[in-house]
Amino acid sequence: MDILVIGINHKTAPVELREKLSFLGEELGRSLSRLLEFPEFAENMILSTCNRVEIYATTRDVERGIVALKNFLAEYHGVSLEEFEKSLYVHLGRTAIRHIFRVASSLDSMVVGEPQILGQIKEAHNIAAYHNASGIILNKLLHRAFHVAKRVRTETKIGDSAVSISYAAVELAKKIFGALEDKAVMLLGAGEMAELAAKHLITAGAKRVVVASRTYQRAVNLAMIFNGEAIEFDGFHEQLEGVDIVISSTGAPHYILRPEDVLGVIKARKYKPMFFIDIAVPRDIDPEVNGIENVYLYDIDDLQEVVDTNRERREREARRAEEIVEEEVLKFYHWHKSLDVVPTVVSLKEKLEEIRRRELDKALSSFSRITEKERRSLESLTSAIIKKILHDPVTVLKSSDLNMDTHVYVDAVRKLFRLEGEEGGGAKRQGGDDGD
Repeated sequence: MDILVIGINHKTAPVELREKLSFLGEELGRSLSRLLEFPEFAENMILSTCNRVEIYATTRDVERGIVALKNFLAEYHGVSLEEFEKSLYVHLGRTAIRHIFRVASSLDSMVVGEPQILGQIKEAHNIAAYHNASGIILNKLLHRAFHVAKRVRTETKIGDSAVSISYAAVELAKKIFGALEDKAVMLLGAGEMAELAAKHLITAGAKRVVVASRTYQRAVNLAMIFNGEAIEFDGFHEQLEGVDIVISSTGAPHYILRPEDVLGVIKARKYKPMFFIDIAVPRDIDPEVNGIENVYLYDIDDLQEVVDTNRERREREARRAEEIVEEEVLKFYHWHKSLDVVPTVVSLKEKLEEIRRRELDKALSSFSRITEKERRSLESLTSAIIKKILHDPVTVLKSSDLNMDTHVYVDAVRKLFRLEGEEGGGAKRQGGDDGD
């Protein structure tokens, strides 16, 4: 039973195409049920996020399975195959295992190290299990992927460093204030990057948001997102004393905050620290502000420098994570390979033993007189012959250094020795998990 992955992601297809092939939450159950009707597949799972659409399946006929999945995507979404076929990638066997482990570990994400993808994979697997679409192989594979992701998080620092401007601001804020609980944030301007930084700050514990924009309605709309307060832009100076973090992203052609403005505020705060994030170009805040005691000012270039340094650090950690993935791929591949090998070896031994026993009994019946010692000698002789015949093929089947996919050897043995009556390790679909 081969493992098959087919899909598109942010590297191979634009968002317009990914949208056309995406599966909404309520559609997943229906989609999985449709796939269960395909004779090519024993198990399947669908992962659909904003950055990727992938189908994981197990099949005994890879070529027919690939064609079936391509046609399924085209017919289900009403999109011609020609429109997306060049954007599709296909992974089989060990390559498929590696791909799934890398996706779960966020090594294939747009932002390497981001944690959201693991939760999305777990949810997709839960849905597949609920609909009895995943079985022994996919359950084992996905639980192993979760284990690999945990190892990567535990044994590397791949997710520790900010690699976006907005999150770098949060990382710096934590260094200045320690915990961000009960900190107040002011947004000057309603730009997208400032909004994203504010969202990260709220997630990190900031409690209050004040929004000032030259267009008051935009301030109101943005404040509603954070359950915050909108104020008139001209009055933001009077509100500075009550906030700890200021994110400025206006389109002003000149400084809107100068040293004398901030000096009065910090004195009124009794020199409690203030953090200013100036992501406007041209800059909103006079750089001289950074010279005031307990005032910390970072502009867009400062934040980019933090991001670049962190990205280099994260890339180093990613290389260690890839080593972990390779180690785990090998372990799972050997387990998966054994599903076909062990039953085939057992069937082969049973068939040869049956032939040995039948032919020996036929030969013994032709003797008029034979002693028990002679009978035992013939038993030992024929058993030894069978063992020697089996030694080489069994050794090759169990070898971890096969240059071809194991199923090629397994299928060859089953056909050559007419073992086709047995399933040879094919996993029946079932919803439960066999554990790690």
